[in-house]
Amino acid sequence: MQMRINIPPLTRILLALLLAISIAHQVTRYVFGGLDPEVLALIPQWSLFYPWVYFTATFAEQNIVTLLIAGATILYGGKYLERAWGSTEFGKFVLLVTVLPNFVATFVYVLWFAITHDDSRALAFIQGSVALQGAFLVAFKQLVPEHTVTILRGIVKVRVKHFPAIFLAANTISGLVIGTDTALVLGWAGFFTSWTYLRFYKKQTELSGSSTGGPAIKGDASETFAFAYFWPDVVQPPIAAVADRVYNAFVTMRLITPFSAEEVETGNVQATARGEGGLPSLLNQGGRRGGGGKREEAERRRALALKALDQRLHAATSNKPAAVPPPATNSQGVPTSSTEPPAESDQP
Repeated sequence: MQMRINIPPLTRILLALLLAISIAHQVTRYVFGGLDPEVLALIPQWSLFYPWVYFTATFAEQNIVTLLIAGATILYGGKYLERAWGSTEFGKFVLLVTVLPNFVATFVYVLWFAITHDDSRALAFIQGSVALQGAFLVAFKQLVPEHTVTILRGIVKVRVKHFPAIFLAANTISGLVIGTDTALVLGWAGFFTSWTYLRFYKKQTELSGSSTGGPAIKGDASETFAFAYFWPDVVQPPIAAVADRVYNAFVTMRLITPFSAEEVETGNVQATARGEGGLPSLLNQGGRRGGGGKREEAERRRALALKALDQRLHAATSNKPAAVPPPATNSQGVPTSSTEPPAESDQP
């Protein structure tokens, strides 16, 4: 039997780019001894002369360990996200979370150099898939927050919704203690870029629609995808207070459009359906399902969304007082005699 590798097309391209760019990066550094202006990794002092590095730097890994981590991130994360969103939307997302964090990191290091006059800041190598890793974790937090990942044969169990906070904490500590400051900056830049895009701008299909091409919803207004919900319960209130102030300021500046109550309710229904759906076939090659897998997944999610919406409607109806039945009418719409008040009783 011929073995078939079922990897979506864009994910294959990203894996090929990762391997090709990483190898080319190491070869050029070996040949020129690291003395030439870097043309694949991002160096703030030279980046304006080589603008393509804002994209290629994400795929220029430094060693075999980071290359394997990046490969696993793109393979497993890309397979699921590309199937969930489609190649076009996944491509937009990848382009955004690779280029924009590198711009942010360049600005940070140029500002750092301007303040400290430390040449090492202007000549720092900004490279690697850390921003992409953080962005993928935010996307999984949106799609399957309650899915539990089991590590070491069940000894460690972590829910997907906790991964972004763990990831940021690890990169922050290592950046401050070990000196991996580029990973710290890229990790936070990837997190904020991904969350802002998914929260306010990315269009998604309404799962409760009656057809596969249902109405598009801009952003994700669900309460569980709010910024404060990425952090432990203890620190959520103060973070929410600060986030609300920033949100109101951005609304005032018309950088974002405020969510309506209806959008929040729709977002909550969407989140409920995604949470019940879990994380199917993340490691499965899906050979048996063929081209119908995506359609089946959409139908299953839509059924879950309808079920969640029906439960909400029943709950709301049960809390209302019993409605008085409307008066019976004839064909002309005139009330029948049954609507007349009852005759007075002879009893006192």
